Amino acid sequence: MVRTASTMLPLGTTAPDFALPNAVDGKTVSRDDFRGKSGLLVIFLCNHCPYVKHVAKALAELTTEYLSKNVAVVGISSNDAASYPDDGPELMNAEAKAQGYQFPYLYDESQSVAQAYCAACTPDFYLFDKDFRLVYRGQMDDSRPKQGSTATGQDLRAALDAMLAGQAIPEPQKPSIVCNIKWLPGKEPEYFNPAGVG
Repeated sequence: MVRTASTMLPLGTTAPDFALPNAVDGKTVSRDDFRGKSGLLVIFLCNHCPYVKHVAKALAELTTEYLSKNVAVVGISSNDAASYPDDGPELMNAEAKAQGYQFPYLYDESQSVAQAYCAACTPDFYLFDKDFRLVYRGQMDDSRPKQGSTATGQDLRAALDAMLAGQAIPEPQKPSIVCNIKWLPGKEPEYFNPAGVG
């Protein structure tokens, strides 16, 4: 398992547009569907990654809570489903239902959206304000599967609460250091680090 760190896209970056199919209901979902919300949380995730499995229950609970606070949430899987069939749309639908995800779970088959966001790993979190400006990127919390620790969502929750209160996001913002996105052969972006971080 190769661990890869978030690229830490510059704060203030405008959320790249997207229009992707929702594996849950087949409808196309775009960034601009969320105009008028108090914020937009974009999560790059997948089904098979042990780091995603570790946070899935806490992620479902946290996102459901903030959806009720007018924060939009979307999950995006960009993994190569030919090589990792667990991460294809059919099983994404089943996973969303099993975990209780209340947000659209989109499939980025071309991986172009992942590259637009400079997404590198799963799970990776990008929080944008009501104007689609990036205010937080990085990890959900410090917990990791092999530590025996429980996911709390502490870092992401603090960022969400600060954004909703109009306050500065707590520093430091820490990168996720988790599974790399599974790129299509020949589609690896320039920022991809095949050696990982350990």
